[in-house]
Amino acid sequence: MPNTPLLDQIKSPADLRKLPEADLKQLSDELRTEMIDAVSITGGHLGAGLGVVELTVALHYVFNTPDDRLIWDVGHQCYPHKILTERRDRIRTLRQGDGLSGFTKRSESIYDPFGAAHSSTSISAGLGMAVGRDLNEGDNNVIAVIGDGAMSAGMAYEAMNNAGHLGSRLIVILNDNDMSIAPPVGAMSAYLARLVSGKTYKSLRDAAKSFAKTLPKPLQEKAARAEEFARGFWTGGTLFEELGFYYVGPVDGHNLDHLLPILKNVRDTHQGPVLVHAVTQKGKGYAPAEGAKDKYHGVAKFDVVTGKQAKPVANAPSYTNVFATSLVREAQEDDKVVAITAAMPDGTGIDLFQEAFPQRTFDVGIAEQHAVTFAAGLATEGFKPFTAIYSTFLQRAYDQVVHDVAIQGLPVRFPIDRAGLVGADGATHAGAFDTAFLACLPGFVVMAAADEVELRHMVATAVAYDEGPISFRYPRGEGVGLELPERGSVLEIGKGMIRREGTKVALLSFGSRMKECLLAADELEAAGLSTTVADARFAKPLDTDLLIRLAREHEILVTVEEGSAGGFGSHVLTKLAELGLLDRGLKVRTLMLPDRYQDHDKPETMYKDAGLTCSGITHQVFMALGSGDMSAFQRA
Repeated sequence: MPNTPLLDQIKSPADLRKLPEADLKQLSDELRTEMIDAVSITGGHLGAGLGVVELTVALHYVFNTPDDRLIWDVGHQCYPHKILTERRDRIRTLRQGDGLSGFTKRSESIYDPFGAAHSSTSISAGLGMAVGRDLNEGDNNVIAVIGDGAMSAGMAYEAMNNAGHLGSRLIVILNDNDMSIAPPVGAMSAYLARLVSGKTYKSLRDAAKSFAKTLPKPLQEKAARAEEFARGFWTGGTLFEELGFYYVGPVDGHNLDHLLPILKNVRDTHQGPVLVHAVTQKGKGYAPAEGAKDKYHGVAKFDVVTGKQAKPVANAPSYTNVFATSLVREAQEDDKVVAITAAMPDGTGIDLFQEAFPQRTFDVGIAEQHAVTFAAGLATEGFKPFTAIYSTFLQRAYDQVVHDVAIQGLPVRFPIDRAGLVGADGATHAGAFDTAFLACLPGFVVMAAADEVELRHMVATAVAYDEGPISFRYPRGEGVGLELPERGSVLEIGKGMIRREGTKVALLSFGSRMKECLLAADELEAAGLSTTVADARFAKPLDTDLLIRLAREHEILVTVEEGSAGGFGSHVLTKLAELGLLDRGLKVRTLMLPDRYQDHDKPETMYKDAGLTCSGITHQVFMALGSGDMSAFQRA
């Protein structure tokens, strides 16, 4: 454990507020050391948290949390906050089973007034809290910390526009750690920030505005333009002023001598919405993070001294890599293929496409709604856009998927990464719902890859398909180790395939639970139950011929998917009912993710909990046959 004598005295922010200001620099250093040590054990989001250590200390020192509401956008920045808010004793359980969440979480602590894991929500939530406070005639402060790229999303500006209109007292801290929207911060800008945040400047400015209102209207307008220009020239912030915020900054987010008086000023003197622009350095104070391209945004367990991460050697290429290399291969033959990412080029593999085709690659920022409609526009011009978005983030653009793509029948391709359960990031990042919310849309083709070979085929299929929107989902992690063809083959739309022939039990898999289905078939065969294993490939359109054959030739049909209720299994049941195949005594079971949000844990543990492993599949078969285990069949 690191040597942290001051931090050892802090159990809650109330203890922090008892310290003299002179001790806060040492406390910040100790807090940074503690965070580095903890994340070296657990892995997680390191860089963003390192960048807000001083800001976190200053906020909890100046404001009376938890009565004053402190909201962290995205949640990548919240580890120092967790250490200071009664959770230090559990900080080395971050992202582990039954441990602390990697994000803020209302059920975890009273110091987390709003849960956040997707970006750009803090100002909206904070404004709701501020208005609620006003309606309740309260007087507490509401502070929203937004940054780590979250200001590239339109939702933040929608919230600011509404906040400026409503005029409620709200403090927004812009943690500017990588957006380059301000010049380097020096002594002069820090002085100006303190000046404009204080009573003297505000009184002079308000007096000038009052005087201007007594002038004839043409002179009023000129005076307003002159004031705006002068203020924007010296301090920046014209955009935020136009949205109705009083702008303060930029200020060095690592200099407590600058931060503390400014935060006190905005706490004590401002009645409407105010924005404090703090410039910070992602990865601050840890040399390996400062020197890394991504500033150690997300890390595995690592050695504190060297910064070397303990990443296991892959036995097979990742699904993301297979998608990326397959898309590059297809684009070599088709110059209409273009790729779009919403601020996740590395995570989605689009960075590899960008290296090969920089002019055909578009990173639109954290703006999934725009990404989808942008792709729709490209499709109208004859291009073949691949809009690569994680399943959990595609939820943010559902209206655009429906209205701008599906209704118009535009051939936008949706590679859906992180389908299924993702482990340490938990419920907020699980890819649970995309099959349900896409397969219900008329004219949408919905696929899922059973393995890396199938994924390569689905990329080729999506390139060739031009009749409407098409999606294909695949999980996080490595493939199963199959040899990849040089180029994918185009699949027949709506046709599955039989992987193994049997006579009594049929396992119909949609997605990457295929490996578990094949293992379950081995166990069922050992118990004397002849088992067919089929790969559906398509949730929409369903392979009707395959369904009829499985239903007529087997006693039990089990569908298996790593998605929510309302997905593949629901569509299969509907089709079986339409065909009258449920009237013949067929036993059907639909295995899917449970109807609850699963907490973070190791993926294998989460899938076992969901009943989507070999043992869970075989158990359902035996239950359908009236026995809880295989021993009865082995004895027979």
